[in-house]
Amino acid sequence: MYIYSFEKLSVWTEAKDLAKIIYSLSKSFPSDEKYGISSQLKRASISICSNIAEGSARNTGKDKAHFTTMAFSSAVEVLNQLIICYELNFISETEYTNTRKAIESITNKLNALRKHQINS
Repeated sequence: MYIYSFEKLSVWTEAKDLAKIIYSLSKSFPSDEKYGISSQLKRASISICSNIAEGSARNTGKDKAHFTTMAFSSAVEVLNQLIICYELNFISETEYTNTRKAIESITNKLNALRKHQINS
């Protein structure tokens, strides 16, 4: 089976794993949040790894960097929503801290990837 270039990126793997964590966390949210923050949080988390994948198929470094920037923006959106979920007591402090650390790792790697893409 062919392995695409995005599948070789550790940042894509981390972003994909973050999406799975978010899906797992959101299962315990109140049922009236199904179409609220739960849905938005899941969509934003999926957007991170999706933009990394989509950007990898672009031809120029500038175009690739654009999608990496969008992935970064989605990661920050997830962080914002995670903070709100924590303040609403939808998630525990441990879940918040661990997930925030995962987001920080992803955003650091996205910054490095974007710099590389711009300079390529």
